[in-house]
Amino acid sequence: MEHNLAVGLDIGTTKIVAMIGRRNEYGKVEILGIGKSKSLGVHRGVVNNITQTIQSIQQAVQEAEVAADMKIEDVTVGIAGQHIRSLQHSDYITRSNSETVIDEDDIDRLINQVHKLVMLPGEEIIHVLPQEYKVDGQAEIKEPIGMYGGRLEANFHVVVGQVSSIRNIGRCIQSAGLNLEGITLEPLASANAVLSQEEKEAGVALIDIGGGTTDLAIFRDGIIRHTAVIPFGGNVITEDIKEGCSIIEKQAELLKIKFGSAWPGENKDNEIVSIPGLRGREPKEITLKNLSKIIHARVVEIVEQVYVEIKNYGHEEQKKKLIAGIVLTGGGSQLKHLKQLVEYITGMDTRIGYPNEHLAGDSDDDITSPLFATAVGLVLDGLKRQDRKKIEQQEEQVVNESETPIEEDVKEQPIKERRSFLDKLTDRVKDFLDNAE
Repeated sequence: MEHNLAVGLDIGTTKIVAMIGRRNEYGKVEILGIGKSKSLGVHRGVVNNITQTIQSIQQAVQEAEVAADMKIEDVTVGIAGQHIRSLQHSDYITRSNSETVIDEDDIDRLINQVHKLVMLPGEEIIHVLPQEYKVDGQAEIKEPIGMYGGRLEANFHVVVGQVSSIRNIGRCIQSAGLNLEGITLEPLASANAVLSQEEKEAGVALIDIGGGTTDLAIFRDGIIRHTAVIPFGGNVITEDIKEGCSIIEKQAELLKIKFGSAWPGENKDNEIVSIPGLRGREPKEITLKNLSKIIHARVVEIVEQVYVEIKNYGHEEQKKKLIAGIVLTGGGSQLKHLKQLVEYITGMDTRIGYPNEHLAGDSDDDITSPLFATAVGLVLDGLKRQDRKKIEQQEEQVVNESETPIEEDVKEQPIKERRSFLDKLTDRVKDFLDNAE
């Protein structure tokens, strides 16, 4: 595929989306094609039926290929799901020579050390995100490169997930005839698509309400500080309506989307929806007040769990305060009066996040729907990955072409972005799949 093209594949519980995007001359992203299919083999963000998932992926990809009139080979995929958890960890290294300045290698050594943490069986570290560094006990250092010091330590935000779940996703992509170009944590992808840099600096919590899970990502001073996946989403609301009103799922989903509200006070007592009965049975009458009571109860539960995580991060401490409040995205964020309810429960400013932060100005309204936040974020991530590859290739050329000793050349080169753990994880998953045949 050409260089400035990328494909995001969002494997969700409710839908699978394939999105093809290209960076235009203004640095914004144009979406060339989009395909979506009903996701049948995924439960709470985790693949539980490989065959069905492969079919759904192929269907979404085909649709996107037709829309964009091109063939898709490489995809960037998101991982989420109830097996993702995160922890805080500090670690340090002692440098053998404190007369030299700290460089990339020192940081890599420190990060690799975190990788040796012992996890629960079957778990693997997905992301190691340095929060802030200390050099010889001097705290709150954002970027230690170039400083002198003997002891380098850092606080890390470590994200952990199940190896088998990640491999299963790799397997589905491979069997669907695609090449796994990169893996990204979904809350991070959604955040890239929806949040502005100012919000990330000021402190913000992104809540992505999907069908099977609700993802949380907290930023402060431009750095991700906390992530969590809560194993409830829009589908449990639908389930509750189905049970509470004794109707079938399809009807419950429609009711939720068309008439649902998170705030019971909104509806008058006499507002009634009539639902056709199953074959030859009487239609059912449901009051909107009851409907919103059912929805309200479940949404409150979800929001309260998210709020517990925001407090775990330490939002109540002065220097960790999230000034930009909360941004809601994902399909579940379209529920009427949800913003008001979230503000009421958390006391934090709230807005609905549309993934138009980096999209070209003339993008379709349906693409900029919160529904597609993760997919847009994965496309952005894929494009970033290609930029990195390009820089690496250029550097190799520079090194190969230059006859001069390499030492002199080093100064000229742009600082290479550190390879993220996800890149390494992607390589590991690829190796595993290649050897597993």
